[in-house]
This record gives sequence, C-alpha cells and structure tokens, in this order.
Amino acid sequence: MSDVLIVGAGPTGLALALWLTKQGIKVRIIDKSAGPGETSRAIVVQARTLELYRQLDIAEAVVSAGHKNPSINMWARGKHRARIVFSDAGADITPYPFVTVYPQDLHERLLVDKLLTMGVAVERKTELVGFEDKGEYVAARLRQADGAESVVEAQYLAGCDGARSTVRQQMGTGFEGGTYKHAFYVADVDASGLEPADEAHGALDSGDFILVFSYGTEGHRRLIGTVRDERAEKVETLTFDDVRQDAINHLGLKVHKVNWFSTYRVHHRIAEEFQRGRVFLLGDAGHIHSPAGGQGMNTGILDANNLAWKLADVIKGHALAQLLESYALERQAFARKLVATTDRLFTLATSEGGVADFIKTHIVPAFASLAYKIHDVQEFLFKTVSQTTVHYRESPLSEGSAGDVQGGDRLPWTGSVGPDNYLGPAKVEIGWQVHVYGSASTALRTWCDEHSMALQVFDWNDGYQKLGLARDAIYLLRPDTYVALANAEGSVDALDRYFSSRTYTWAGAAKT
Repeated sequence: MSDVLIVGAGPTGLALALWLTKQGIKVRIIDKSAGPGETSRAIVVQARTLELYRQLDIAEAVVSAGHKNPSINMWARGKHRARIVFSDAGADITPYPFVTVYPQDLHERLLVDKLLTMGVAVERKTELVGFEDKGEYVAARLRQADGAESVVEAQYLAGCDGARSTVRQQMGTGFEGGTYKHAFYVADVDASGLEPADEAHGALDSGDFILVFSYGTEGHRRLIGTVRDERAEKVETLTFDDVRQDAINHLGLKVHKVNWFSTYRVHHRIAEEFQRGRVFLLGDAGHIHSPAGGQGMNTGILDANNLAWKLADVIKGHALAQLLESYALERQAFARKLVATTDRLFTLATSEGGVADFIKTHIVPAFASLAYKIHDVQEFLFKTVSQTTVHYRESPLSEGSAGDVQGGDRLPWTGSVGPDNYLGPAKVEIGWQVHVYGSASTALRTWCDEHSMALQVFDWNDGYQKLGLARDAIYLLRPDTYVALANAEGSVDALDRYFSSRTYTWAGAAKT
C-alpha cells in the first residue's frame, strides 16, 4: 500500500510528490497523458514558490533556466505611464525580487527529472476511474492504456487533476462560480519593437487588454489578451490573425512569428470542500480563476507545500489526523481571497463602456504612476503578486506575536541584513525548527535537543528589528517556514503548551 496516491502530474502533483518523497513518504503519481505538456501554458514562477523550492534544491535551477523580468511597465493608449521595479520593491523581502518566466512544459520536465533522481517515476497513460474511502484507507480503481483495470490502495488520495478533476467529481463536492463572457488568448511569439525588451508590460486600451512577458532569448514573448465581441462565440476556431490588435499596435510591438496560439474560456470557481475524509483537492481541481497576476500555478504549488508536511507528520505518527483539517482551513481561505481579487481585476480589465474606458485609461494609469513614485506602494504590490504576503493568522496552528511578527506569518527574510534564514547557518531538513535572533537560553537549547528540534540562532543586529523581529524571542517554524508560534519572552513553557494544547503532538518526534 502506498502512503499517498497522487492523481495528476502537472506542477501541483509533481511538487506534492517531491515534497512528500523528500520527507520519506511513499507515493505513487499517475497521469492519463502520455508525457509532460508540450506547450508553455502557465509561465510565471513567483518569489514565494522559489523560496519553497529551495527545500527541494531546485530554486536555482528554475531561475537559471528561466528569464527574470525585473520590472513591469504600465501603458495606456500607447503611452508609458509607470514602471514598477521589482528589484527595488522586493530587495528587502526575498532573495528573488523579480518575476521568473519559465514555460510550464520545461518546468514540468525539470520536476519530473528531479522526481526520478529520488526514485519515483510518473505512471503515464494511467487513469483514475473511481475510488472509495474505506475509512482506514482509500481504494482506487485505475485504468491502463490497454483498458485493463486494477484496484490499488493508499492511505490518502490527492486530486491534482485539473479543472475537470475526476477526483472532485467523484467526491461530489460543489464547484461554485461562473464563466466570464470574454475569452482569453495566449500566444508565444517572436517579436520586436517593445522596449525594454527584457521586462514585462501591461497595456489597457478602451477596446483591448494585453500582458507581455519576455522569456528566453531572441525576442521570445508571451502575450495574454482578451477576445471580445462576436469572436468570443467562436473562440475554438480563432487564429492569432483574428485577434483584435489595438493594444499590440499601440505598444509598437511587431510580431514576426507565432510559435503557439490558444484560446480558452476563463472561469472563477472554488470547490466547496478541499478535503473529505482521506481525499484532498489541490490546484485547479480545487480553485480556478483568471490568469491575472500569474497566480494559478503558484497557488497550486503552495497547496502542495502546505499539505505535504501535514501528511508526512500524520503518516509518521508525529501528529493526529485532525492536523490535516488545517489544510482546507488555510488554503481554502486563501483561494477565496485570490479568486475574489483576480475577479475584480479581470472584470475591470475587460469592462466596456465610457465610464469603464475612463477608469482604465486614466484612473488606473494615474494610480500606477503614483506607485512608481512611492516605494511603500511598490513594495505592497510586489508582496501581493509574489505571494510573500500570504499568511495563516486565523489558522488554529497559529499563536502569539513577537515584534511585528505574528503566528501564521511568513517568516521575514533576513538575507538583506544578515544570514539567510531560509537556509540558516547549516541547511536543515524539512521539519519543525526554532529560530532565535539574539541569544538562546540554556533551557531552550536543552528542550530542542531533547525533542530533536532544529535550532537556528542568529547573532542580533539592528537590521532584524527593522524587519519586525524581536530580540531573543522564540519563533517556532512549521516545516513550510511559516511561523507557528511567536513568543517574545523566549519561554520554553510556551513550546510545551503549544504542542500539548493542539490536536497533534510532538511526542512522536522526541528522542527515546
């Protein structure tokens, strides 16, 4: 019996398989396709994803293979209105202050190859037909390419099988939301004429909307825009020549070759349940929304990171099964917020009429121009897009505060003022750990030693205070590097109370 059966080998499923395997969990990952995707599809890898990819030793590989877009430029009616420089806005926030453009087909192949080095291969041409939660395990019926069927057992089932998820349909949970009247087009092209060529660009026109991302070399660009009017009714048969070119022409972009073109309807939906018993939904199986801001794939990968450590702790006997309920509580809340945000942005970008045109071509550019001049606004926008602002303060796993940092927050990155706390002085395995900025008491060192808890102590400097950290405080970190407990007094008793008062226990990991 496998520990976890993963259905779907896109970025979400592959990331889940990697994080589980890294923690010693036995997985099977199946996909009905013959191989990884052949088209670029999702291309943006955000900073928070890269931070967490460091746990898998693949962050630098993604950055090296991808294209760093250091800034985004805002245009309206052919005029340049603003430029937000990520390298400035995010310099004190993350080691990755840029937007990485890395086509999904290449991304998937990198994840597949990494998984192979860990001894796990994707089982291709294998389809989930159905499953039954038996209470103690899940029995799943699989169909091979030749039509042969078999029943396999796993402790847990993870549905990472996309917007048309078989797992979600079998669960019987709702998938509430709707479909926009406009459609999207996506094109990978060779182009010239838009400067700076290595930066991202966004244009709002009265009749059109477009995003342009640079990737690779020799003028490779990704275009994302809207399909309007009667053309949206025949979206399946459109070609690039059929797309309204207003915004493209106003940008001065000259398209020389179309390498790939696709159109699709845009939905905004969230599953009513992310978990039912031993079955979970992740990525597009649980939430879909407009591609505004490049959030979709990254959200699915963060779903995987959130669930993986919780499954590992439960399967290893370090925690009670109730811990898994926090997955849905934390990730569903974020998904709802994200869908609402992208819905508002997409509705604004695609709205029509005189008032809407005025807002898009005057009000929005004016705000963007203001953001260009005010660092705090640029920083806020970068944090939002990069998902470094995601927090779980309302989670039952979050407690306390020390300095400006609260339980549930992403641990502030300290690499701009001192040692990089995402790796620490010595690289640690994925797991719980304690951070202290200043001095650690003898009692704390003894507690961590007795409980096999990694302890990272960083010599105090004033830069830590500017980041919101408190001197000599205890920051208990979850395996996904979010703060579980922040205690300003540095109390060891607070650690004991934290674990003993919840539905899981640290006793399973203590020394015997």
